[in-house]
Amino acid sequence: GLFGVPELSCPEGFQEAQDKALQESEQLVQKACSTPPGPEIVMIFDQLSDALCRVADLADFVKIAHPDCAFREAAEEACRNIGTMVEKLNTDVELCKSLRQLLANKVVMDSLDPETRRVAELFMFDFEISGIHLDEEKRKKAVNLNIRILDLCNEFLAGAHLPNKIDRHVLPEHIRYNFTTDGNYLQVAGLHADCPDDLVREAAYKIFLYPNAEQLKRLEELLASRNSLAQLVGYSTFAHRALQGTMAKNPASLINTFIIKIFCRTQKDFEMMTKMKMKLKPQNSKLMPWDHPYYSGVLRAERYNIDPGLYCPFFSLGACMEGLNSLFSRLLGISLYAEQTQRGEVWSEDVRKLAVVHENEGLLGYIYCDFFQRPNKPHQDCHFTVRGGRLREDGEYQLPVVVLMLSLPSSTRNAPTLLSPGMMENLFHEMGHAMHSMLGRTRYQHVTGTRCPTDFAEVPSILMEFFANDYRVVNQFARHYKTGQPLPKNMVSRLCESKKVCAAADMQLQVFYAVLDQIYHGKHPLKKSTTEILKETQEKFYGLPYVPNTAWQLRFSHLVGYGAKYYSYLMSRAVASMVWKQCFAQDPFDRAMGERYRREMLAHGGGKEPILMVQGMLQKSPSVEDFVDALVSDLDQDFETFIMDS
Repeated sequence: GLFGVPELSCPEGFQEAQDKALQESEQLVQKACSTPPGPEIVMIFDQLSDALCRVADLADFVKIAHPDCAFREAAEEACRNIGTMVEKLNTDVELCKSLRQLLANKVVMDSLDPETRRVAELFMFDFEISGIHLDEEKRKKAVNLNIRILDLCNEFLAGAHLPNKIDRHVLPEHIRYNFTTDGNYLQVAGLHADCPDDLVREAAYKIFLYPNAEQLKRLEELLASRNSLAQLVGYSTFAHRALQGTMAKNPASLINTFIIKIFCRTQKDFEMMTKMKMKLKPQNSKLMPWDHPYYSGVLRAERYNIDPGLYCPFFSLGACMEGLNSLFSRLLGISLYAEQTQRGEVWSEDVRKLAVVHENEGLLGYIYCDFFQRPNKPHQDCHFTVRGGRLREDGEYQLPVVVLMLSLPSSTRNAPTLLSPGMMENLFHEMGHAMHSMLGRTRYQHVTGTRCPTDFAEVPSILMEFFANDYRVVNQFARHYKTGQPLPKNMVSRLCESKKVCAAADMQLQVFYAVLDQIYHGKHPLKKSTTEILKETQEKFYGLPYVPNTAWQLRFSHLVGYGAKYYSYLMSRAVASMVWKQCFAQDPFDRAMGERYRREMLAHGGGKEPILMVQGMLQKSPSVEDFVDALVSDLDQDFETFIMDS
């Protein structure tokens, strides 16, 4: 069966696995309600969480990645049913009462270790944000709102990726070949951001982002429902509810300090892009939103002569995996070993299974590598938790299982799989999440690995990008697949410096997205339509004009998984930058720092407040100014590399 789960040898097995989980959860609810206050209550709650997550997390992955439609549909149904059960449990008064009695018992609480106390408080937080304190009628309303929000999220995600159609005769004949033909229509499925033809990019932007009335209605209902739920359970806005327990703490301090300060220090790049466009297209030199990705790429190429094709031969997949293995071995004492899979264990024959083994502690868990492109596979690089780690009742540790999903080209008869620099960096990024899952060996599944506040969850993965851009690390593995020649140092330096070209404009775009996300999840009813808010926010926080009759927010799929938390990318990058500069920049293979990183940041999962983990790693309390300085200093050009290159 899939992932070694016997029931999942066929799609119908999801029903069996789901029924088993629901039956087990009912027994655990009864047990929790009859157990006196003590640490056992927290353990039972975690068992309950684990019973449901073992099915829901696995189904979450299968519903988007399995090539068999029957498996995807069965997984989708299991996700929905388990999700409904979770919402009901979060408003179960008797179940909550057993936890509340524990939290109210000062003697018992004082006797608990910090992790157990925090997990107990996190379970209570789940109850509170679901409206456990409300009367029965309002609790039912909260459950129904949660279920409706789940449905709206799925519908919005599906709509965000649908192509738009246009009558083929509307577009000039010489650019039609860039789009897929569907009878008398052309399908536009993306922004064609890298196309050198300005007209193609403009057409793609205006057609792909043309407002869809149904999608607009979904977004409005999703935002309104989230706000209603937040207010029902006692928060002034959904953003206040979402930021509880994060490093940001609350929307006001987040926007007024962190985000605005970044914006004020990143306003310098659009002038360079405008000059470049003027040089190449003097007849039409006004910079537009569809120009940003293309002309920043042109600037990088002109200034640093970066051709990804020159780098790919040095980054074979095998070499990159050897590089990761070497880095983890020197830094953390960890090795990756390929394991043979059983029949039916994987969903595609090119999926590989890695055992993660520590030099002293032995087997830590498994990583399934779903790295290659295939028909109908989502084009997104992701990390999925399939099973969380926890200390089981029999004293054994339940090993974590994760999937890393990439979209790499397959090998050919003449060459192995070759990665572009961006693909190599993404591989390191996703492997950072995987190591967090493997080393976040908490006692409780509820806080294992990446189950932590969103603005901390991206820190380990972004930190790995710094390693991927350091010559001392890259030099360990980057070899030409034919000649064995190492990648020259100046090529790595040029590549790293090229990423800083227009990086301030890219960061300003992230600021715009983060502010928009906060406004959408702020005070309701919204003062204007989502499109009018988009226009206002873009004009204030982004250096390029809004384009009439476009509604980019309807393609903003991060509003689903990162609702009111899009800022997390910026916050996590700031923390990762500080950790790199202070702890690893001097020596990226420093074992003592690697052990401190594991001990202070990775080991706790979500079992410790994120800011305390950051303080433990940096051995100081960073301020908002420190975070902003770290982000902005990463944009500074290395003058020596630029002069050398010139």
